[in-house]
Amino acid sequence: MSDIAANRIADVPAHGVPFGEAMRVWARVAALSFGGPAGQIAVMHRIIVEEKKWIGENRFLQALNYCHLLPGPEAQQLAIYIGWLMHKTRGGLFAGTLFVLPGLVAIMILSWIYVLLGKLTIVEGLFFGLKAAVMVIVIEAVLRVGKRALRNRVLVALAIASFVAIFSYDIPFPVIVLAAGLTGFVGGRLGWQPFLSGGGHGKAGANQLADSDSLLGEETPAHAKPNPRWALTIGAIFLVLWLAPVVALLGVLGGGNVFSQVAVFFSKMAVVTFGGAYAVLAYVAQQAVEHYRWVTPGQMLDGLGMAETTPGPLIMVTQFVGFLATWKEPGSLPPLLAATLGGLLTTWVTFTPCFLWIFLGAPYVEVLRANKALGAALGAITAAVVGVILNLAVWFALHVLFAKLVPVTVLGATFGRPALESLDIPSAVLAVAAAIAIFRFKMGMIPVLLASSLAGMAYYLAMGAV
Repeated sequence: MSDIAANRIADVPAHGVPFGEAMRVWARVAALSFGGPAGQIAVMHRIIVEEKKWIGENRFLQALNYCHLLPGPEAQQLAIYIGWLMHKTRGGLFAGTLFVLPGLVAIMILSWIYVLLGKLTIVEGLFFGLKAAVMVIVIEAVLRVGKRALRNRVLVALAIASFVAIFSYDIPFPVIVLAAGLTGFVGGRLGWQPFLSGGGHGKAGANQLADSDSLLGEETPAHAKPNPRWALTIGAIFLVLWLAPVVALLGVLGGGNVFSQVAVFFSKMAVVTFGGAYAVLAYVAQQAVEHYRWVTPGQMLDGLGMAETTPGPLIMVTQFVGFLATWKEPGSLPPLLAATLGGLLTTWVTFTPCFLWIFLGAPYVEVLRANKALGAALGAITAAVVGVILNLAVWFALHVLFAKLVPVTVLGATFGRPALESLDIPSAVLAVAAAIAIFRFKMGMIPVLLASSLAGMAYYLAMGAV
């Protein structure tokens, strides 16, 4: 046997899946990952569990439940987790990076088109159509997540309270998450049944592959067992990779520079945004639009439309926000270069922490899952997130359907009431059509987005010809 052949055999793990083959599979998963977290997790389950049989159903759900405990995009974190289980640290690195890469490239190209050609009639019409469909998709997400999470009246009340807090009193998202988590944790410790029965995920698929029948088997691989020394080392490395650019920007440019603000804000977002992609979007919309004023409500909707129609995590929309923030305040740099760097910076500080959470915490997953109080905290956070996503849906609807909002104060809370005479009829027609397609005819997200975009372009071209 040649040395090359011997090395190849030695490089194949006990489960028999070579690293190169695994990377081709992860590239396929990334290319097919449309449709937000639910669609991405379904694609991963179909390929990794049902088709390739790398891991069993229970291990897949165990990994998914852990990722749901974490801030940030759970689908990408699940890819990192499984990649790490199969091929150690490099497997997690490649799986997680490949999962993000198609969306990064696609959103960057669309962002360039947006700022350079956005005034073209056909481009304006495309994004006009996207906004109406995206609004309906967010409403559908409220109903989908709510059906899963709100299993009793206590959790429904928690969701209502979180909606009122963020919509009427502008309470910051991290405060809502912290309060909900503490409420659930205390309820779990005290054994209150409403908190012990809420939250969690259902089965990922109909085909139930036993862990013992999978290629990985049911035993925990040696590299996946808790190792404090390894945890400290990998944790230190990723903390430096994540925070070194943030500290450098603050030191060189100061806290008032837009690059520093982008780095700090999205680093903070990576820590506090529990509850999945739509919870992240609610927090970003609250801060990037209303506090920092980096983007307008319409631009936020345009970015979400980009993310919905490209592969990869839905929160790639954050790259578009960072892109526009630095496009508007480029400093001494050419605007397009500044915007490109700002978008890449946003993606770096958004997704680098995901690797840290998995590599540091995954070996201790069993300990976390066995803790009923932490499970109750997760259920309470998930319920509160339903209210936060509802706020996002209402916020989008107000800005898509109405050109004017009138400030109203009720019980000390000030919010915008839509001026009915400012109703945008074409947007309302597109939104109703999208709602009928999704709720009545059960059409998929991508066909609805494409149809709405084409309708928007046709409308703008027709108006331009008049």
